[in-house]
Amino acid sequence: MSATAFAFDTAVLSSAGGRDVNQDEARFAVEGQGGCWVLCDGLGGHGGGETAARIAASNVLQSYAQFAECSEAALRTYLESARRAVLTERGQNPYLAAMNSTIVLLVAGGGQAVWAHAGDSRLYWFRAGRLRQQTRDHSVPQSLADAGQITPKQIRFHEDRNKLLRSLAGGETLEASLAPEAVHLIPGDSFLMASDGLWELVNETEMEVELARSSTAEGWLKGLETRLRSRSYSGHDNYSAIALRVHEAPLPAAAAPAAQPRPLQLQTASSIELPKTERPLPRIKTGGPN
Repeated sequence: MSATAFAFDTAVLSSAGGRDVNQDEARFAVEGQGGCWVLCDGLGGHGGGETAARIAASNVLQSYAQFAECSEAALRTYLESARRAVLTERGQNPYLAAMNSTIVLLVAGGGQAVWAHAGDSRLYWFRAGRLRQQTRDHSVPQSLADAGQITPKQIRFHEDRNKLLRSLAGGETLEASLAPEAVHLIPGDSFLMASDGLWELVNETEMEVELARSSTAEGWLKGLETRLRSRSYSGHDNYSAIALRVHEAPLPAAAAPAAQPRPLQLQTASSIELPKTERPLPRIKTGGPN
């Protein structure tokens, strides 16, 4: 258990881009010293992608609410629950038989963070303002880059970029990749979860630049979206992102000492003074770190 108390400043961005329907879903839940953040990019026509992404994201948060834990086993539980929910809906509705979704999931608790993904929705982890780690796409271009046939930069606009090798409900079993080990959080750590509609047009160096320019998660996303919109084109894909900045939580105010008993004095009812105790003013919840 970490001796440092953390607060999580979170912001969410999701837009249909140049499309008629937004098939992305981005949600989160923060409770005390832990939280769960999930982003899905739906696949499949006739409303299928939109439905799959919504079912998957909501099911992850429902599972987290029932069993909140920052571990590899918990990640697998959340993902498998979401996968089964999508498969169940797909089997009950023939119009949604082709629906599927990518997913990227981050869980924090006990001073640590773990994550997992399936598809090409990405997670980036930054420390001291620099990119330390990112997920690897489950896609044809990523496999070509891994084989040295193209450079990682060429993934963004490769002709087969939309050909996925894994997804949430694409195989007979769960096909997600998990982080190699838990990250021990420190104040200043930042995470960005993004669908391909965002990372296609904003590169990793620019992510670092906008992180340095901003002081909040919302400001970071605004900077990224400004860059994206300056380059977007007709029919550009949906784009979504979750930004998370980790801060050290302020220490709770010390409890006021209990009032000392006063000697009993005989007084008239009109002149009795009751012992006074001090108590902190109620805190007003703002949109800052949770």
